[in-house]
Amino acid sequence: MLDSGTPGVGLAAILLFSALSGVQGQSPGPSAASFAPAPDAEVVTMLERIREKHDVPGMVGAILAGDRVTRIGAAGVRKAGAAEPITIHDRMHLGSCTKAMTATLIGVLVEEGKLSWTTTIGETFPDMKERMHTDYRNVTLEQLLAHRGGAPTDLDADGLWGRLWRHTGTPTEQRRALLEGVVCKAPAVAPGKEYQYSNGGYAIAGHIAEHVVGKPWEALMHERLFKPLGITTAGFGAPGDAAKIDEPWGHRSRKEALTPMPPGRGSDNPPAIGPAGTVHMSVADWAKFVAVHTSGSKRTHTLLKPATVEKLRTPPPGADYALGWIVTSRDWGGRVLTHAGSNTMWYCVTWASPEKDFAVLVACNAAHDAAPKACDEAAWGLIQLARSGNGPSP
Repeated sequence: MLDSGTPGVGLAAILLFSALSGVQGQSPGPSAASFAPAPDAEVVTMLERIREKHDVPGMVGAILAGDRVTRIGAAGVRKAGAAEPITIHDRMHLGSCTKAMTATLIGVLVEEGKLSWTTTIGETFPDMKERMHTDYRNVTLEQLLAHRGGAPTDLDADGLWGRLWRHTGTPTEQRRALLEGVVCKAPAVAPGKEYQYSNGGYAIAGHIAEHVVGKPWEALMHERLFKPLGITTAGFGAPGDAAKIDEPWGHRSRKEALTPMPPGRGSDNPPAIGPAGTVHMSVADWAKFVAVHTSGSKRTHTLLKPATVEKLRTPPPGADYALGWIVTSRDWGGRVLTHAGSNTMWYCVTWASPEKDFAVLVACNAAHDAAPKACDEAAWGLIQLARSGNGPSP
């Protein structure tokens, strides 16, 4: 449990957050130059201390107030053992923080009339009617996005995970294979009634979107989400070129040592689960997305109607997982949203307060046991900078 002192971290892309501050006005997709300032010396110093303490190769952290980043910094290197410094412009892998983006994309498509929150697996894929387990036929998009669609946490059954790794088709074809591998068996829990965190459920939700619209999930993300928000650094999988150190590399923990993982096959999960966790982008661009969800009575975002934003951040009765967000309460932010992400080689976390129109975001290029501790400590440090008067204040 978290108290009001310091944040703590969960695992497997489940997490926490904090916040404070308010900015008036509208927020179209801002340019990179207008959205984020130059590196802040105090933030850099703090990140460097935390990075060294927890043996993290590189870290980036930012404070979001309203519709702009007010403070940002980076510390460390792109690759352990190399000299290239990590920068505030580098692309960081966001793991399961992709989930809120997929849910938001579906919110956009609902507003366009392409989908409904009650669109079901059965009606989307009538060709599978005879093979699909009856309990999956009426599972809705909303249930999948709230982890209440019955999809399993573990995709290893009958060798499905291995087949996805070996699949040579397109990402959309991979997601079709995942769909068939999941829904032709009995659900792991009762759909609509029980919570079960599931990357597979999000992959199926993304596949419903691409199937109905007729464009790959990746293309929909660029067209309907990234471009309208002014996000220019987004991509999928590990960023960069393995032949050079032009972006940070992820690091895998092996025998108590961090091993750099070059971009390419094996440096991320298969594209089949893209909608659950394969997006990368700069932290400043990530903040443009988070700003959609911190908007509220003080500031209306142009991407979605306020009612849609509120739906995305409202859990089912008695639950704490909304549509891509964990929702909790803290004295420094009121009702707050949070999520962490990791593909076992990167780690990130964000905490956001719609009541204060404020967020902090932290990402690092490692996911060993100390990485969540480092990111939580940095998030709390950023919150304290804001509360001290050296940043946005409530």
